[in-house]
Amino acid sequence: MSSDLSSLVTEQRNENSMNLDQLSVEEVLKVINKEDQKVAEAVREALPAITEATVQISERLKAGGRLFYIGAGTSGRLGYLDASECPPTFMTPPEMVQAIMAGGMSAFGKARENAEDSEEQGEADLKNEQLNVKDTVIGIAASGRTPYVAGALKYATSTGAYTIALSSNRDAEISRYADSAIEVVTGPEVLTGSTRMKAASAHKMVLNMMSTAAMVQLGKVQDNLMIDVHASNYKLMERAKRIIMDLTGTSYEIAAETLEKAHLKVKHSIVMIEAGVSYEQADDYIGQASGYAREAIRLAKQD
Repeated sequence: MSSDLSSLVTEQRNENSMNLDQLSVEEVLKVINKEDQKVAEAVREALPAITEATVQISERLKAGGRLFYIGAGTSGRLGYLDASECPPTFMTPPEMVQAIMAGGMSAFGKARENAEDSEEQGEADLKNEQLNVKDTVIGIAASGRTPYVAGALKYATSTGAYTIALSSNRDAEISRYADSAIEVVTGPEVLTGSTRMKAASAHKMVLNMMSTAAMVQLGKVQDNLMIDVHASNYKLMERAKRIIMDLTGTSYEIAAETLEKAHLKVKHSIVMIEAGVSYEQADDYIGQASGYAREAIRLAKQD
């Protein structure tokens, strides 16, 4: 990988924050806030690439594939954040969306900056996952030239897995090793080179967008409600009941009773109430409908 970082926009100095150390707390915060407003616009400009990548992710997940995030430092942590939220939000199995980070989980809470310098380690960490053509690998690197991520993408491509490079520089090196390149250019950071700021905010937005849109395509959302939410605590149990009530117009008592009968599965509860079927029947119709509640209800009602 190239060792010259001076040309990277993420390493350049921001003219709007040159006097950062001479400002009051309020003034520093205003500068940061003004720069942060550029993040959403940078993401908007990258929407065509984000769309292309998300369509590919969705198709592969529908076919039984898996989604892997891989990165180092902040980029790796962002992958873990998004992957860890998929099971409670969408009741996905743990293996469906996974994150791999340079240095392993020990690097999540304690920085190991040198862990990102080995292409070989990026390859080795992915080799354990037995990738196939149904899988998708997203390599995340704000600089766009992290060796660990480059090695992972090169290896993933060799297995036939679909690869996506997510960076914050144009013509990023890792873009060359991926089937899709998402380059969200947020410009120089307020604190020079600190890509945990704008670049990381943009990447978190992109990962959230892609995983959410993909789960919509898998039938895990109806209207704007998470009908596969994992009702694992009081707050989520109450949310599950409200979702059932909103989508079926039933009472709180019936929603609670049906949720219990449905083994705390919101989607099954909705089908049971709307189609007047048992849990077992709802499960069968949902399977026939490839996970889509509306279609499951239609199938049940036409039988």
